[in-house]
Amino acid sequence: MKRKGKRFSFKLVLLVLVACFSITSSASASFWNLTGDLQIHDPSIIKEGNTWYTFGTGSPNGIRVLRSDNGTNWYQAPTIFPTAPSWWANYVPNYEKNQWAPDISYYNGRYWLYYSVSSFGSNTSLIGLLSTPSITSGQWRDDGLVIRSTSSNNYNAIDGDMVIDKDGNPWLSFGSFWSGIKLTRLDKTTMKPTGSLYSIASRPNNNGAVEAPNIVYRNGYYYLFVSFDSCCQGVNSTYKMAVGRSTSITGPYVDKNGVNMLNGGGTIFDTGNDRWKGPGHSDILNNNLIVRHSYDALNNGMPTMLINDLYWDSSGWPTY
Repeated sequence: MKRKGKRFSFKLVLLVLVACFSITSSASASFWNLTGDLQIHDPSIIKEGNTWYTFGTGSPNGIRVLRSDNGTNWYQAPTIFPTAPSWWANYVPNYEKNQWAPDISYYNGRYWLYYSVSSFGSNTSLIGLLSTPSITSGQWRDDGLVIRSTSSNNYNAIDGDMVIDKDGNPWLSFGSFWSGIKLTRLDKTTMKPTGSLYSIASRPNNNGAVEAPNIVYRNGYYYLFVSFDSCCQGVNSTYKMAVGRSTSITGPYVDKNGVNMLNGGGTIFDTGNDRWKGPGHSDILNNNLIVRHSYDALNNGMPTMLINDLYWDSSGWPTY
């Protein structure tokens, strides 16, 4: 009996160890182990063939581009806009040398890159557009102005993000502070606004602190990811990510408690941890991968790219 009991105990211990290893492996596998050059703000990610690209706010100028041959080891690719086009000054005379928050998407045989031109704390801003049939070629067509804002507007034309609705129509969400996040339909040929401007999220009781929209469609719902509070202060950043959803792309978007995102609603998705501070400005690829930046407390607060596998719970809400 004792011998049989020992065998049983050994088997039980072995099963427990295997189970623990499986859980640990699964948890660690969801958080990608990235190496190389990971410094970036406001990342947007895409894959062309077997090559990965991430576009982000420039450092120190233009649009920053990171490239990877396997999705985990990254290196810097040539900057876009090492020299600024002259037409920017017609709309934003005091624009900063680095261009903000690019968004890369593929639609109708071309890659479309929306980007922002502005200066910190101002809503005299514009969203511009580049396009190409191949990112790898490095040949971009300047498609000019998409939308602008001035001090007379109650919104800020930065942080553009393109989404394709369930019927195949392109839309652009954008916005930072002021009256919050806006949405407009795009012409399928020009990829520029046509029709009405919709308001889909704001934080009237929190100093308007919402920006960086990213919309995805899944199983009958449009999910709106946004960033709350303050970016760009290193480890002192209070950035965090929130999400809501709607059955219509134009809203209303509500959180898990049913609070409308126009009234400050939003279920908190990621607040960071002891190492990764102020996570935000996300981009989602194929509904199963999420990229965002965060500040590394173990590396002097460097803005760093994080990639996670994205999961969805039984109620259809995202998790990672």
